Amino acid sequence: MKTVTSLPQHRLILIVYLLFFQLSLSAQKQSFREKYQPLTDSLAEAYKIPGAVILGVAIIESGNGTSRNSKLLRNFFGIKGKNNLLKTKGIRSSYKQYKSDTASFVDFCKLVERKKFYPSLAGNPDYRPWILALSKTGYSEVPETWRKLITGAIQKNGLDKTGEKKSSQLSAETSNGNH
Repeated sequence: MKTVTSLPQHRLILIVYLLFFQLSLSAQKQSFREKYQPLTDSLAEAYKIPGAVILGVAIIESGNGTSRNSKLLRNFFGIKGKNNLLKTKGIRSSYKQYKSDTASFVDFCKLVERKKFYPSLAGNPDYRPWILALSKTGYSEVPETWRKLITGAIQKNGLDKTGEKKSSQLSAETSNGNH
């Protein structure tokens, strides 16, 4: 059996490098945005709600997935409803529990789809009128602050640029005759 000291120096350096690389890969955590962007994109298309709205609200309401509600209930949007926390953990909560992260995101889209403003905004890629309209429905107890937080999260995370890129790609494809 070879010992570490009997290995050629280049092999030892390679092994150390590979161990370091492996550790750094396992230490890297996927960001909230990276994790949920594909889901958000598909829901944005299906429900005609800007992805920036869906992901921006999720970021604020769940603290980037770190809130107690998002961890215990898989509730990323602060939606109230039934849960079994009292039975399972002895914790009282008025927030809805979901079987999966996806179920929480879908429920939010369905909630938005039921709002009176939805038909007039469906398909509009600009997140600003969506945030304004949603804040006026009682979604938040402090609408003006909530709007600022959501808008800030959208801008800080570049979510407003995601929609613009897709719109410009779609425009370019359409103008080139690609449908």
